[in-house]
Amino acid sequence: MSPEEIAEEIGRVLEVCVQSGEFNQFQSEPLEIVVERPKDRNHGDWSTNIALQISKKVGLNPRETATILVRHLSELTAFQKAEIAGPGFINFTLAKGSAAGLVSIILEAGASYGTGKSLTGTKFNVEFISANPTGPLHLGHSRWAAVGDAIARVLSANGAVVTREFYINDRGVQMDKFGLSVQAAALGKEIPEDGYHGQYIKELASEIVSLNPSILELSDEEQFVAFREAAYELQLKQQQEVLDNFNTHIDVWTSERRLHDTGAVEKGLEVLKQHGHLFEQDGALWLRTTDFGDDKDRVLRKSNGELTYFASDTAYYVDKRSRGFDVCIYLLGADHHGYVNRLRAVAACAGDNPDVNVEVPIGQLVKMMKGGEEVRLSKRAGNIITLEDLVDEVGVDAARYTLIRYPVDTPLVLDLDLLIQRTNDNPVYYVQYAHARIASVLRQASDLNIDYKKSEFVPSALIHEKENELLGTLAQYPGIVEKAAELRQPHRIARYLEELANAYHKFYDACRVLPQGDAAITEVNIARLYLCEATKQVLANGLALCGVSAPERM
Repeated sequence: MSPEEIAEEIGRVLEVCVQSGEFNQFQSEPLEIVVERPKDRNHGDWSTNIALQISKKVGLNPRETATILVRHLSELTAFQKAEIAGPGFINFTLAKGSAAGLVSIILEAGASYGTGKSLTGTKFNVEFISANPTGPLHLGHSRWAAVGDAIARVLSANGAVVTREFYINDRGVQMDKFGLSVQAAALGKEIPEDGYHGQYIKELASEIVSLNPSILELSDEEQFVAFREAAYELQLKQQQEVLDNFNTHIDVWTSERRLHDTGAVEKGLEVLKQHGHLFEQDGALWLRTTDFGDDKDRVLRKSNGELTYFASDTAYYVDKRSRGFDVCIYLLGADHHGYVNRLRAVAACAGDNPDVNVEVPIGQLVKMMKGGEEVRLSKRAGNIITLEDLVDEVGVDAARYTLIRYPVDTPLVLDLDLLIQRTNDNPVYYVQYAHARIASVLRQASDLNIDYKKSEFVPSALIHEKENELLGTLAQYPGIVEKAAELRQPHRIARYLEELANAYHKFYDACRVLPQGDAAITEVNIARLYLCEATKQVLANGLALCGVSAPERM
C-alpha cells in the first residue's frame, strides 16, 4: 500500500467513527492526513499523527482518539497490526503481500506512476535563464537551465499546465556594444575596452562575413546595424541549440524589443494606471511600489520620455497574466535579490496577490573545480565558463543531475573529477547504475528462458526484510513528486532516487533473484523479477523528471 492509500483508509475509518457516534463532536471537514515512515523501522512500516491532529475536535485526548481509530484500523486486512506510540501516534505494519501489491500498481501505471492531480487546472509560466543574446550561456545559466526545466517537469507531473519561457534581453546599450565588438573584429580593429571579448566574437565576425561578404561595403552606420543584427541572430541560435542539447526545451522565446514594438509596454502601463498606482513627479512617470514592500518607488518613464528597463519588466508581467497564467515563476540569479520585492510589488500594483500569482526563487552561485583548483576560463568565451564547457567535461546527464541535486538557495561546487568517475561516489552514476543493473538482471532472465510475465505474480512471496524496505521506498515516490512540485524543489526527486538505488542494491545483495544453477524457478524468483521491473520503472520515471537518461547498459 502507498501512503496515499493508507491515508484514504484512515479517512474512511474517520467517517465510520463519526457515523457510529464515537466522534460525535467531530465536524467532517477536509483534512490532510499525513502518513510517513517512522524513524525507527522496528516501529512499523508507516506512521500517522492523525489522532493528535483531531483530538481537540473530537473532545478526547490524543491517546483516547488513537485507541478508537486503532480498533477500527486493526480490522482491515491490509494491516498486520496497528499500534499506538508515544502521545498518540499510530504505527502500521502492513500485512504480508499488502505492500507487495504495489508492484502491480506500478507496472500497470508504467511511466505515469507517481503523477498526480494536485495542480490540475493551474497554469504556470516558468521563466528561467533569460540571458542577453550577446554571448554563450555561462555556468550560472546552467543551474537554471537544469533546475528551471525540472521544476516545469514536476509541475506538469502533478497536472499543471506549464509554459517554459525565455526572456530575450535584446534591447539596450549592451546590444550596441555587442554589435560594435563584432564589427571591430571583422574589420581587424581593436575591440572597445567596454565591449565583448573572447574567441566567440571573432568566430561570429568571421561567420557573418562568410555568409554576407557585401556587409563590408556598407557605410559605417549601416554596417554596424547589420553586424549587430546578424550577430544577435547567430548568437541566439547558438543559445537555443545549446539548450536543446542540454535537454532543456523552451516553449516561448519572448523578445524585449517585441514588447515595445507591439505596444505591450504601453498596454502594461495602462493596466497599472487603472489600478491607481502610477504618479508623475519631476516630469517622470513612477510606479508606487513602496505601497507593497519595495524599498523605493520605481521610474517607468524618464523625464526625457525614455522608457526604463523596469517599464519592460512591468509590461512583461502584465503580458504574462493577460495570456492566462495563474502563477508566474521567475528564476533569477544571486545578483538579483532586489528583484524579489520589486516583482512582488508589480504584481500587487497590477491588482494581483503577490503571495499567489508571482514567485521569485533566487539561485546561488556555481563553481567548477578540477584537479583541486577552480576553473575560471573558457577556451571560447574568455573569462567565463560556459554551459558548453560543462557539458564537454562531464556530459549532459551528469551536469543536469548534479545541478538539480542541491537546493538552489545554496552555493554549489561542481567537482568535475568526481562527476566523470564510474563509482558509487558519483551520485548520478550510482542511480543510473541501479537502473542498468536491473536491466541486466532482466536480460539474464530472458537468456535463461524465464518469461516471468507469463507467470502469476504472488505478492505474499515477498516477505524478506529487504524486499519490504524496497517496497516501502517505492511507495514513497508519488508523495515525493507531489512535494517537489508544491515546494518547487526538484532536488527532492534526485535525493529520493539515490535512496531508492540504495534500497535496491541492498535488496539485490540480500535476495537472490534468479535461480542458482539447475535449481527450479519458484514463485519467489518470479515475484522478485516483478519487483525488479517495478523498481526499474520508478527509477526511469524519476530520472525523466530530472531530464536525465535511464541507461539499459553501463
